[in-house]
Amino acid sequence: MKKLLFGTIFLALVIVVPIPTMAQVDVRISFPLPPPIVFAAPPELIVIPETYVYVVPDIDVDFFFWNGFWWRFWEGRWYRSRYYNRGWGYYNTIPSFYFDVDPGWRGYYRDRNWYGHRWDYQRIPHQQVQQNWNSWQKTQHWEKQGTWGVQSYQPRPQQQRQELRQQRQQQYQQRPEVQQHQKQIQQPKQIEKQQPKQIEKQPQEKVQQQQRQPQEKVQQPQRSQPQGKPERGEVEKQDKK
Repeated sequence: MKKLLFGTIFLALVIVVPIPTMAQVDVRISFPLPPPIVFAAPPELIVIPETYVYVVPDIDVDFFFWNGFWWRFWEGRWYRSRYYNRGWGYYNTIPSFYFDVDPGWRGYYRDRNWYGHRWDYQRIPHQQVQQNWNSWQKTQHWEKQGTWGVQSYQPRPQQQRQELRQQRQQQYQQRPEVQQHQKQIQQPKQIEKQQPKQIEKQPQEKVQQQQRQPQEKVQQPQRSQPQGKPERGEVEKQDKK
C-alpha cells in the first residue's frame, strides 16, 4: 500500500509541477584525440627552472609532466593522461602550470644557458619523476639542488613572475588554434541558451489554459438561468395564499 501511495503522489507531482530540467537541451561537442607519439624508449625529462614542471626535451611537441599527469597541447586543446603512451582524455581548461613555463625553454636547453647562467640540467627517467614528483615538490627538492641546476641564479620575485604569467596568457589567447577552439566551445553554449526558452513556454501555456477552463464551466449555468421568473416552489406558495 505504501509503494502504491508513493507512486500515486510522485505521478501527481510529475503531472502538476513543471520540471525545468525536462526543458533543457543537452548539446555537446566531442573532440578527437591527438595522434600518438611513438618513443623508441621510455622518455627522459628535465625540470623547467623556477617550476615543478617536467618536459620531454627530445621531441618537437610540448610534452609535459605535472601534478601526477602527462599533458599535451594539440590543435588549441589540452589533453592529459596518467600514462605517457596511452589513455589520453580531453581537458576542458588550461592547466595552471602552463603560464609558468618560459616559451623559450628549448633554446635555453640547447645552449645549456638560462638567462645568462650556465644550466647544468639533469635528465631524469620518467619512472623517477612519476614516483617522486610529489615529495620533491613538498620538500622543495630543486631549490636545494643548486636552484634547478642553474649556476648562481636567483629566482625572480613573485610580482615579476605574476606579470610574466599575465603576458604569456595574453599571447596564448592570440594563437589562431586557441581562438578556433574557443569558437567551437561557444557555439553549443549559445544553442543551449536559446532553445530552453522556447521549450519552457509550452508548459506555461498549458497551465494557463487549465486554469481558465474550470472558470468557464462554473459561469455557464449562471448565464443560462432566466432572470425575473419565479421558481416552481415559489409559485405554489403564492397559490396557497
